[in-house]
Order: sequence, then C-alpha cells, then structure tokens
Amino acid sequence: MAPGRWALYIQRMTSKAMTGALYNRDILRLAASIPHQGRLPNAEASVEKRSPVCGSRIIVDVMVDERGRVSRLGQEVKACALGQASASLMGAHAVGRDAAELAIARDALSAFLAGETDHPGDWPGLELLREARPFKARHPSILLAFEAVAQAASEARQ
Repeated sequence: MAPGRWALYIQRMTSKAMTGALYNRDILRLAASIPHQGRLPNAEASVEKRSPVCGSRIIVDVMVDERGRVSRLGQEVKACALGQASASLMGAHAVGRDAAELAIARDALSAFLAGETDHPGDWPGLELLREARPFKARHPSILLAFEAVAQAASEARQ
C-alpha cells in the first residue's frame, strides 16, 4: 500500500474505533430507555427543536407548578443514539427543576461539549457524553433535549 493510502487507511480505522467508543453500551442503554415518552395533551408549553446537521428532532411538552418547576414532562424523540441518550438523561432529571436550572444545565452541557470546560455541570449522567466532544457534528443533536426543555419551561405560565 502506498504511503499516502496507508495514512488514509489508518485515519479511517482510527475514526471507526473512536465512533465505536462513542456508541458504547451506556449510551445505547440510555437511548433505549427514554423516560416521559409521549406528548402531554394539555401542555402549558411545547417546544420543537431540530438539528439541521443530522435531521434529529425533539418535541418537549411541560406542565409547571405554582413555583415554576416542571411538574409533568412529555417528549417525542426522533434522533440518533446520542440525541436519544441526551433526551434520556434530560427526562430522568427535569421534573422538579425550574427554567433557570434548566438553562444552566443546557449552557453547561454546551460549554462541556465545546471543550470550554472539563466538567458538564451538576446534571447527573452527562459525563457519559464525554466521548462525543471531538465529534462536533453530533453536538446539535445532543443539545436538542436540553434546549427544548429549557425553552418550554421558560414559556410555561407566561
């Protein structure tokens, strides 16, 4: 194999190995167990977000209590495994949080994925998305659920 072709082959194999680590057992387990699936019929706010890069789409419906905390959550997720895993992590811990807390989580995840910080914030489980940091094209899908829930909580009861 010619030297240039060998380097391309090594790069391709390294990329495949990295992608394999990206879609690990924990990510796939989360993707298969998204909580609060299904739309809320009388949601106080509904937000749809799409990623133009990969076509992932999520709709988040919320109901909030008198203190502005998410009391009920519904979500419809059509995304790659990383977007599904992120929706799973969001759904597991969004109930009981207010719009400000959800915006902080969204911003911390965004900064973490962008490499601006080495810690994803205090949201449980986001560390599992560390392997996605080098894959910038995956970031929009990962952020969809957090962007949608933060916006929906902000719009509810206005």
